[in-house]
Order: sequence, then C-alpha cells, then structure tokens
Amino acid sequence: MSRSAREPKPVGPVGQVPGPPARPAAEHRAGQHDAGEHDADDLFFAQLQAACPSYDRVTAQRLHRRLETDAEREGLIEVAYRRIDSAVGPLLLAATTVGVVRVAFAVEDHDRVLAELAVRIGPRIIEAPARLDELSRQLDAYFDRRIDRFELTVDFRLAGGFRREVLQFLATTAYGCTYSYAEIADAVGRPRAARAVGTACARNPVPLVVPCHRVVRSDGSPGGYLGGAIAKALLLGLEARR
Repeated sequence: MSRSAREPKPVGPVGQVPGPPARPAAEHRAGQHDAGEHDADDLFFAQLQAACPSYDRVTAQRLHRRLETDAEREGLIEVAYRRIDSAVGPLLLAATTVGVVRVAFAVEDHDRVLAELAVRIGPRIIEAPARLDELSRQLDAYFDRRIDRFELTVDFRLAGGFRREVLQFLATTAYGCTYSYAEIADAVGRPRAARAVGTACARNPVPLVVPCHRVVRSDGSPGGYLGGAIAKALLLGLEARR
C-alpha cells in the first residue's frame, strides 16, 4: 500500500442546491450525443419552430426555466441532472433531494443511464443544472488540483449491502494513495472478498466523488475502470502530481 502522509478524510455534507429546466428521461433516445448544443435539442427546436414559427429558442428556454423552477418548488423533481465537459470527457451528473446519486462517463451511454434512473428512482427526471452547480464547481476544482476531496452529500441508494460498505470506505481514502482490492476487502472486514470489491468498484454509481480509481491490482498495475484505462491513468497521474 502506497500512502501519502495525508490521513483519509471522509466526504462531508453539503447543502442541497436547487435547479434550469429540462426534458424527462423518457424524451431521450439512444444514439444522441452529449456535446454543446445536442443534436436532439436542435431537432426538437427545429420541429417546434416549424410547427409554430413564433416559438423561438429564447422563448423555449424561458419556459423551460419556469418549468424547472415550478417543479423544484413543488417538490416534483425526483432526479435532477446536467451534462458537463471534463478532463475525462463528457460527464452526466445526477442528484436527488438527498444528494449526488450518479456520475456517468460517456462510455456508459447517458441516455441509457437516464432511463435506468427513471426505473430505479422515479420517472420525474428533469435537466435542472442549478441543483448540480456545487458538484460541477467541485469537479472543476478537483481537475485543477485546487481541492483534494469532495465536500458533498452522496445518495447511495443505487448500491446496497457489501457494495455500499466498500463505497463508503472508499469515500474516506486519502488523495494520492492507492490500495489493492485485497487491502480494501481487509479494511471492510471481509478479507476473502477481493473479487467482490472489484465488482463494487466496477459498479460504482458515483465515480470521482467516491474515488474507486485509487484501487489497483496487488502488483501495482492499474486494473480496470468504468471510465476506461486512459481515464484511470489520468486520475492517478493527476493525484500523483499534487
């Protein structure tokens, strides 16, 4: 185990943030891209303008903001989400009223992730960026090496049992440290469960915030990562340079 002098620090609580409008997950279709103004959005507005020429994008955005504000005030948003660009590619961020519930890489297919959230948490899913402002700000600071831990409340409802134990322990691991799967298993009181630790890492619903990238093989090689080998190498290198 290679450890820095820094003691592991737990993920601390952060208040909830409200959040601009959006479309429910049911409106998303597989195969859409997640960069800038999305193809689906452009098609949506083009069709809307064709049907009603006076309905322009500014009007649409204003109505979306009103929808989001009203839905937030009435407590109708079960999952708020937004998309951001990052050093490891496009990310989908999602939060419930409890806290951050999902961080998804582009390789996971963001439309599929939204559909899964609709099934597992609830269908009232709205693109409400403001609720994810704090997570977005902290991710920017992390990638800029201005912070070494996330001060956020995490909603672990998508992970249960042993997986949740592993993730809650990983949330306390120290920046710049690496741990083997066997060491994590031993730390959570299940020394024979190294393979199950690997499964917990592979299914981590909130990577980056819960830093499963710090778990490597016993021989020191990086091992697998949901975001891909390049993303894992970037994250380990980022923390090593702090």
